[in-house]
Amino acid sequence: MDGATGLPLPIVGRFVVIEGLDGAGKRTLADGLEVELTTRGANVARAAFPRYDVDVHADLVRDALHGQLGDLADSVHGMAVLFALDRHDAAPELRAAQREHDILLVDRHVSSNAAYGAARLREDAHGEFVKWVRELEIERLGVPVPDVQLLLRVPRQLAAERAAHRENDDPGRRRDRFETDADLQHRTAQVYEQLAATQWLSPWVVVDGTHRVDAAGLANQLLA
Repeated sequence: MDGATGLPLPIVGRFVVIEGLDGAGKRTLADGLEVELTTRGANVARAAFPRYDVDVHADLVRDALHGQLGDLADSVHGMAVLFALDRHDAAPELRAAQREHDILLVDRHVSSNAAYGAARLREDAHGEFVKWVRELEIERLGVPVPDVQLLLRVPRQLAAERAAHRENDDPGRRRDRFETDADLQHRTAQVYEQLAATQWLSPWVVVDGTHRVDAAGLANQLLA
């Protein structure tokens, strides 16, 4: 027990991923969880994917999504490999963060690759693409598997409005090809729901992000 809070101490290296649509509020939730977890005495590390301006594979993703690399963005598998290589490059840092911190909190991970790619191919979570992503990232590239995944569920229209508002507030943050495709976002939300329902890769917790999330209650669950 932690004498300051009376709560059980967290398991060292618990790997928590936040998933959801573009504009769902993942970074806001991560910020709130970090504050709540730290208040309870947990040592928290943060990461987010893609790692723009950090990893060359992520930068190639950004260029492709903004139409700067010809028809690369049209290749679902080609883009998925770039996303995967970004995580492969980060894997040693993720493992080090797990060893050195109580909680590793990550914005997007392997499930994003699975959900968006399957949606682009108009497959569901039981299709070949999701299986292929697991084989590529987990089995072949050795990307770490999260202990728990949080699906931040919001209506697609609300997520789109939040993404547009974010773009307006930050002129340097232009929405990319995936973010502006309303039909893709709708299909991706459906795949996410299926991944969560089947507990793909690890246990999932669905969080209602329509209104302000109870970060304090969620932090208590993560430390239980």
